[in-house]
Amino acid sequence: MKLFFLLIAAVSFMQGQISPEQMEPGKRNDQYRAWVYFKDKAGSAQANISERARQRRSKNNIQSDNLWLDLKIPNDYIETLKELNIIIRRQSRWLNAVSIETDINTLNTILKFDFVNKIEPVHNFVKGSTIVPVNENGTNQIPNNNQRDFDYGNSFTQIEQINCHTAHEAGYFGQGVRILFLDTGYMLSHVAFDSINLIAQYDFINNDDNTANEDEDNDNYQQDRHGTGMLSIIAGYYPGHLIGPAFQSEYLLAKTEDVSSETQVEEDNYVAALEWGEGLGADVTSSSLGYLDWYSYCDMDGNTAVTTIAVDVASSLGMLCVTSAGNWASTPPEDPCQPPITHYISAPADADSVIAVGAVNSSGIIGSFSSRGPTYDGRIKPEVCAMGIGVVGASPGTQNDFITVYSGTSASSPLISGAAALIMSANPSWTAMQVREAMMMTASQHENPDNTYGYGIVDIMAAINYGQTAGVKPGQGNPADFQISTAYPNPFNPSVSVDITAAVVGHLIVEVLDINGRMISTLYNENVALSTHKINWIADGIPSGLYFIRSTLNGRSHIQKATLLK
Repeated sequence: MKLFFLLIAAVSFMQGQISPEQMEPGKRNDQYRAWVYFKDKAGSAQANISERARQRRSKNNIQSDNLWLDLKIPNDYIETLKELNIIIRRQSRWLNAVSIETDINTLNTILKFDFVNKIEPVHNFVKGSTIVPVNENGTNQIPNNNQRDFDYGNSFTQIEQINCHTAHEAGYFGQGVRILFLDTGYMLSHVAFDSINLIAQYDFINNDDNTANEDEDNDNYQQDRHGTGMLSIIAGYYPGHLIGPAFQSEYLLAKTEDVSSETQVEEDNYVAALEWGEGLGADVTSSSLGYLDWYSYCDMDGNTAVTTIAVDVASSLGMLCVTSAGNWASTPPEDPCQPPITHYISAPADADSVIAVGAVNSSGIIGSFSSRGPTYDGRIKPEVCAMGIGVVGASPGTQNDFITVYSGTSASSPLISGAAALIMSANPSWTAMQVREAMMMTASQHENPDNTYGYGIVDIMAAINYGQTAGVKPGQGNPADFQISTAYPNPFNPSVSVDITAAVVGHLIVEVLDINGRMISTLYNENVALSTHKINWIADGIPSGLYFIRSTLNGRSHIQKATLLK
């Protein structure tokens, strides 16, 4: 099945005249949609950020006071644009930009304003889905933390594969974690959602707080099908049939994707939803979106797509963003710099800080459709995998039926988002990047990652315990004549360090080897006395991958792993 994936291109016009041909990707009948980016935020006021968001930022070591990202777009700029009788659809304080609808002549007028930095078209997207319903019924009762009798029904396989059932038995259900979910809409009357902890919801298509289907005039009759199914995979609780990983998490539901074949959603909904969720204190973001049709593989560099930039901004504010890798695996393009993207991951899966998720079957074999890496700049993608073939979820359009053949990276992404929530529940002091690291460094092939499986299939309990078992602690398991700290940070980019304390006089050699045992660099080669040495490796010009730091003192060696992520 093809998942819901958005398609955009980034064409900027910073000077000169804008032609209709240049704006064609943003054309809607005789009007054009575009992002207008401003040069500064002079005289702007601070946005109202929730206390929960401030607490999450603080935990992630982010200073919230007077943050540029929280400054609103200057009101004078907005009022100047309104005088031109344009339609302003979205405002983004993160991007310092507005999404508008107007004609070519007005766009050229706007381009001449001295406070305007650039203009980019807003592109539409395509998508499709295949679902097969089955009829099942059951009862629903939420367990308390002392209850350990879970009946997963047909959803057990997808839960067991990522060792989620063990985490549930240990009492981790995603409690205390707030998840922002982006999709097509949600039929919350389904029995799978009887116990969902809903904090807020917003429809970014119709600009109201109703994320279910509304009426035939406003919504396609299948509008909420995809979102209902995907949300149930992470949040559903219906014993005997379906139990999602994070059924006790809090949820923010964003309706961002229009399934209509005539009026398609744009990237501005995605960006707006991220800002909305961040301000309400979301810890994790889960989406099954991808932009590719107007992008080329050359654009998958982590810095080009507006959604990729938005994801990195959200990550910089302490959110852990999870997204589908894509369903586009095929023959690689002959010209990587010509759209559309084939074979490879699409935006925002190319973001540096995102967790892009591939899809495997129940036996752990990658789906033939699951998009591959690397990014254009050489980083390993996807990050991890989960079951995305034959996944159980709520059947849209029904009150109590279920589907057992959801297939696509759309289905694997919510399982990994749920995994992240459980790890956060177990380790509430961990930052988002620490959770990301734990998931990747305990996955099934973390010692040998590749561009098909990434770091492999997630093991939730191993990730929960990562802080207690990873690396070698000083004085534990080291040769008696020297002590070596765990390599930090790990994964790293661009530098990693180890602290070595020599307990005897001798000759210390510290080397870096690649996964094939080839020498990459000699970091230290000197005589040492009773002292501590900080050894630092700056991996400039070195590709992403697994490396080994070998420390040898008087012929006795210790080796530890370090993963370079670019």
